Amino acid sequence: MHSYSLMASAKINLYLEIIGARPDGYHDLAMVLQSIDLADQIDLRPLGTNAIHLHCDHPEVPQDESNLAYKAAALMAETFPDVLAKYGGVEITIQKRIPVGAGLAGGSTNAAAVLVGLNLMWNLKLSDKQLQDLGSLLGSDVPFCIVGGTKLATGRGECLSSLPVLDDFYVVLGKYRSLCVSTAWAYQTFRHQYLTNELARENRQQEVCLEKMMSAIKDRNNGQIGQLLHNDLERVVLPEYPQVQQLRDEFRGLGCAGMMSGSGPTVFALTNSQTQAQQVLESMKIAIPDPDLDLWVSKFRDSSIRVSSLTK
Repeated sequence: MHSYSLMASAKINLYLEIIGARPDGYHDLAMVLQSIDLADQIDLRPLGTNAIHLHCDHPEVPQDESNLAYKAAALMAETFPDVLAKYGGVEITIQKRIPVGAGLAGGSTNAAAVLVGLNLMWNLKLSDKQLQDLGSLLGSDVPFCIVGGTKLATGRGECLSSLPVLDDFYVVLGKYRSLCVSTAWAYQTFRHQYLTNELARENRQQEVCLEKMMSAIKDRNNGQIGQLLHNDLERVVLPEYPQVQQLRDEFRGLGCAGMMSGSGPTVFALTNSQTQAQQVLESMKIAIPDPDLDLWVSKFRDSSIRVSSLTK
């Protein structure tokens, strides 16, 4: 049986609209999700027993049953016990490149890589749709991370529709290493402030426009895409976290379309070339000379999980 190394891409939100609250505690969403080439490496090695072992080179990532990648392997073992008995368990090694707690779906994309990798390792021949159905049991971002690219996500984020591929954007990402934002807090605060207040809801609806964003993507109008970036969660996160607000404002001050991704605290800026992206990164280092601030240049991708190598 083969061992597999897979690259698992991060994702950013080009559009995030919270439509309403659901009785299950989640929210109905409309999002445009985009894969980028900032990626973790996930190595899967077969074991001679039915165990699942997980290792990670990042000290803040749990290496037990609470890790989403471990949960993905456990779900596959539970769903296909006969295959587990035939082939045995797996050793998972995660080399983190995606920052932790950043709003970039790092945990979800690791779980997606385990689902894709075990599908190959165990010769299950599951379709992307079948893997996505399994992924939806683990988290709302996992189905997207299995396929990646440019997608419209609805429901709680698990219902995906393909959009024209955006592959000519470069993106600069900024995150304060010591800063994390609770996703649950962000959504619950938004629910309280904007979904239970009729006037606040009406005022918010005047500013969102998914149809225009979809049209700009269809036309590959990069300038308009930048102008139509939208994230409802900025309404609650930016006032509470002034560092995130400053990051966004500095990106915009450099002439870039900038926005927070997901629930933050990562902020990104869109650029049209690698040269421009590198110039923006260097300018940000000068504008905010804080050793706690990490910056990356990345590029849009048309997929998420890819096999980088396999060995016997």
